[in-house]
Amino acid sequence: MPADDWTEKYRPQTLKEIVGNPTSAETMHQWALSWEKGTPKFRALVLIGTPGIGKTSSAEALAREMGWGLVEMNASDQRTGGAIQDIATRASNFNTFDADGSYMSASNGGRKLIILDEADSLYGNSDRGAMPVIVDLIRNTRQPVILICNDFYELSRRSSAIKSETMQITFRKPQAASIAKVLMKICAKERVIIAPEAIQTIAENAGGDLRAAVRDLQSIALGRREVTAEMAEHISQRESRSDMFEFIHMLLKKRNAPAAKQLLRECDVDPGTVSVWIDENLPKNCASRQDLCDAYNALSRADVYLGRVGKRMYYGLWSYANDMMVYGITDGLRTPTMSFERVSFPTYLSKMSRSRTTRALRKSVAMKLGMLIHTSANTILSESMDFFRAMAVDDADFRVILVKDAMLEPDELGFLMGCKTDDKRIKAAMLAAHPPEPKEPKTRTTRAKKTQAAPAEPKAPVKKEVPAAVVEAPIVQEPAPAPPASDSPPPADPPAAPKSRQKSLFDF
Repeated sequence: MPADDWTEKYRPQTLKEIVGNPTSAETMHQWALSWEKGTPKFRALVLIGTPGIGKTSSAEALAREMGWGLVEMNASDQRTGGAIQDIATRASNFNTFDADGSYMSASNGGRKLIILDEADSLYGNSDRGAMPVIVDLIRNTRQPVILICNDFYELSRRSSAIKSETMQITFRKPQAASIAKVLMKICAKERVIIAPEAIQTIAENAGGDLRAAVRDLQSIALGRREVTAEMAEHISQRESRSDMFEFIHMLLKKRNAPAAKQLLRECDVDPGTVSVWIDENLPKNCASRQDLCDAYNALSRADVYLGRVGKRMYYGLWSYANDMMVYGITDGLRTPTMSFERVSFPTYLSKMSRSRTTRALRKSVAMKLGMLIHTSANTILSESMDFFRAMAVDDADFRVILVKDAMLEPDELGFLMGCKTDDKRIKAAMLAAHPPEPKEPKTRTTRAKKTQAAPAEPKAPVKKEVPAAVVEAPIVQEPAPAPPASDSPPPADPPAAPKSRQKSLFDF
């Protein structure tokens, strides 16, 4: 039996082979056909769904069906703004070549599909500057683009363009019966005799993850010709992951405390974030003021436990906070309600996410200014930031000092002055602080000059016959005339011009 990875060996080759999501596959096909008529309204797709349900396989199958080239970037690649611009953005604006090297013109239908896998996993310095480039990509691309994510809300909260300027397609988890059919086909191709009970056990334990089911089947059937039901019983059930939307729906709409507590364990979110989610959605799901008062009373008790955790660093109190936020709130909601409002993402978290870049710039500017005048960043923020801002706006020389001595970057100086980085004052300050080095003039050297510059070989001296009278005559050298005596001292050197002193921060 071959030891190849069955998930790659039996990856779907066409959209018809996608399991459990025929509607999503057909929507992708219609979007791809719209590119043949010109640039569609939505130039980018966003495929949403849990891992292992066929999002990446569907995108690759679409490229094969349409005869498109493929440019793919995933989380293992460097996905900084520059890397995405070099690879994805350039690929989206130019024509391409086929796998055999033949030229493919976009005007004649030759296109390439750009896939950004795990687009919601952009964190830290390793992916810095990626989101602005992605937004520019989906707005200006001339080639089809597909973004693949597990959590669409994590992706869309970084930029509103992700939600308004893309087409979103949601992939659902396939049913156990659909997964069992795929496993039976694989066993038939691998010539493995497997019991129907074993197939059913593997399909149910996968929890809707088709990729996990195929790997479980390979792990148990590798090296065997027959698989029994007893062998499949040793495969553990896959842990499923839930999100906060499912938890809030179960807690406030269905008001099922045990099920909500189980979803809270699967979400793996700290209790502080859970309290923010509940605070955002609780008023929309209370039918009476008394219910709202009792629910917030339980939420405030949970906040007391969270405060003690921060003060005593005893995280065992988290369980008490979770119980108050689940059982305490459901106990306070006694009046039935028929609320049809959707679960909302917390406004506080959205504002903090949108201001993350601004807060980082503010902190960076304060640290650099504090190092310049030997004080703390907190002192700059609380006392001196407004003075620095006023001087930077009014004085061009002061802006040069900030760039040269405080080493402010264009975006930091723009933040301090309250303008964009392409402002002419910012450009002038950067140019004055870091002037370009003068280039040496290039001179042409002709072959004749090179020949003259080459040192000539020394020639042997030629002896000439000299008359005897000339040889015997003595050579008398007359002494050089002495300089005229003068009582005046020698003239002194002219005084040097005074050097201009560079202004510093303390001259202002």
